[in-house]
Amino acid sequence: MKNKYNELIKGLTDRELLSHLYMTQIILLVITFVLGILLFDYFSFLQTIDFSDVRVLLIGVPAGAAVVIVDIILMKLLPQSFYDDGGLNERIFKNRSVIHIAWIAAFVAFSEELLFRGVIQTKVGLIIASLIFAIIHYRYLFNWFLFSNIVILSFLIGSVYEWSNNLALTMIMHFTIDFLLGLYIKYRHTMDVDEQEGLLHE
Repeated sequence: MKNKYNELIKGLTDRELLSHLYMTQIILLVITFVLGILLFDYFSFLQTIDFSDVRVLLIGVPAGAAVVIVDIILMKLLPQSFYDDGGLNERIFKNRSVIHIAWIAAFVAFSEELLFRGVIQTKVGLIIASLIFAIIHYRYLFNWFLFSNIVILSFLIGSVYEWSNNLALTMIMHFTIDFLLGLYIKYRHTMDVDEQEGLLHE
């Protein structure tokens, strides 16, 4: 199953991968809209979005940055296989501009937090929402470490939502994580290419 998935990913162009990413997020927004109609009165979960809350910047950004720092340290210490997602994240971010990475991170953070925290966690609780969030990230199912990682991360973000009752805070935290990791992947790839070119010229 994992080999078939990796072959499928390799067979797609970078543009096709990006299209799939956007389509997935649009589908999540449609699901959010439908569930919002069925499960809430007047989309009441949207009332928990408050960007004027000072905690959005004081907690959301530092918490997201702390997650990224821990993740990068683990990348350096653990075997490369622990972070093997079939190369999908690298394909998505390595050739994007900083603005495009920010847009992707913002779109993903908005759509996923709206559904998984605003709708699902509100209705079925933190644990189930965290597991569904992890399963939706299909590529991580083939790697026990990445799957455990995404479950813990979802539980952490969900706990922040339980504490703050503010989706804006978790959106900013989620955005910070994806944006900084996207930048890390982009510039790590750039440095690797520069090193290889340097070796070729020696």
